[in-house]
Amino acid sequence: MQTNNSTALRLGSIWTFLKAALKGEEQDYTSGSIRRAVFLLAIPMVIEMGMESVFAIVDLYFVGQLPDSQHNIQTVGLTESVLSLVYAMAIGVSMAATAMVARRVGEKDRKGAAHAAMQSLLVGIAIAVVVSGVGLFLAPDILRWMGAEPETVKIGTPYTRLMMGTSLVITLLFLINGIFRGAGDASMAMKSLMIANLANIVLCPILILGWGPIPGMGLIGAALATTIGRGIGVAYQLYHLFGNKSQVSLRLAKWLPDWNVITSLFKVAAPGTAQFIIGSCSWIFLAKLVAETGHSAASAGYQTAIRIMVFFILPAWGMSNAAATLVGQNLGAQKPERAVESVNATARYNAIFMGIVMLVFLFASEWVVGFFTHDPEVKRIGTEALRIMSTGFVFYGIGMVMANAFNGAGDTKTPTRINLIGFWFFQIPLAYLLSKTAGLGPLGVFIAIPVAETSITIAAWILFLKGRWKHVVI
Repeated sequence: MQTNNSTALRLGSIWTFLKAALKGEEQDYTSGSIRRAVFLLAIPMVIEMGMESVFAIVDLYFVGQLPDSQHNIQTVGLTESVLSLVYAMAIGVSMAATAMVARRVGEKDRKGAAHAAMQSLLVGIAIAVVVSGVGLFLAPDILRWMGAEPETVKIGTPYTRLMMGTSLVITLLFLINGIFRGAGDASMAMKSLMIANLANIVLCPILILGWGPIPGMGLIGAALATTIGRGIGVAYQLYHLFGNKSQVSLRLAKWLPDWNVITSLFKVAAPGTAQFIIGSCSWIFLAKLVAETGHSAASAGYQTAIRIMVFFILPAWGMSNAAATLVGQNLGAQKPERAVESVNATARYNAIFMGIVMLVFLFASEWVVGFFTHDPEVKRIGTEALRIMSTGFVFYGIGMVMANAFNGAGDTKTPTRINLIGFWFFQIPLAYLLSKTAGLGPLGVFIAIPVAETSITIAAWILFLKGRWKHVVI
């Protein structure tokens, strides 16, 4: 009887804890249990990033049901590779907003947090408008530059044009969630992605394949479903930001540009954006290399494997985002050693999660890839790619936490330098040598990825231990 009561009490405590994490009750993350702080932030952040990865998986599944799936999957994959540049810019500004808002919240300056949030929105909107214009005009050229075959360019241009032309929606979704995370309001970011995904899941089969009187629009239907879904998520975010329904209320902020704050944001955002552009350009080059050495089947297999991999990496990235918030708020509260302990705990949990995912991919990758494609050659290459790339998953998990720890402190320059050397001066040359010089083709690209990612993580860990990030002022 006593055992049953103890079990009931434990389950009740876990349920109370989960409710607090998902509901988004205001918390002080600069005191109390570090484990509790990590999980209160990580649970909604993991779900949030899981929701972001669902966009890619849902699109991939329904696009894979269309005729001539090789060209359709290749279009989606190559466009997503280029869109990663948009994500990089959005994440860069989002990262700056998270760091600055978290620092102000740690200092108990709510008005300063709201002001930083408003200025980051102005910066993000300005960047997105320019990117959207470029994407609208250069869509077919973008696919050609990525090594797409002429038939893929013909089929995929409308899809790429719509996805690139609606960069503002992507930017706002990332940016506003960065503001919420910096304030410690991770559940709000999670809810906005859940709403966006629900809309996308409902719209994808209707717009891609057709339903009743609604004709199937194929590839362009996938772009419409994703854009509308994300747009609904952004509307939900703005309602809470301007409606005094979140921990950062833009009613407290000034609308006019504050060039001092914008300058500070750019100092953090510019290297932060460069950090992700460096990584994104590396992935673009690798996608191009696979397309050139293995053609459409290899490209489709690789893109399928990448999307499956991202589905699991994004939740791990969500957990690592907890480190950014905890570092920012604890530095603001003048508690650098607590920031270190928070990073170590988050890295440990992330490594365990990614280790489990690695085992799943090593032993069940053929079944996982087979769920998304029935093409034998695409399935074979996708399975091979997923198995090889997953061997570095534990290091990926730790590396994400290290990068976000630097970013949360406002030290975006350090991970940018690491990425520049690790991706451009190591991963790309290695992939080129293995795939072309050594004649391994796409296999050489697959091998280069875990080797480079492991090296990058080791370098980041060494620089984190030196502790220079503790003294960054923003």
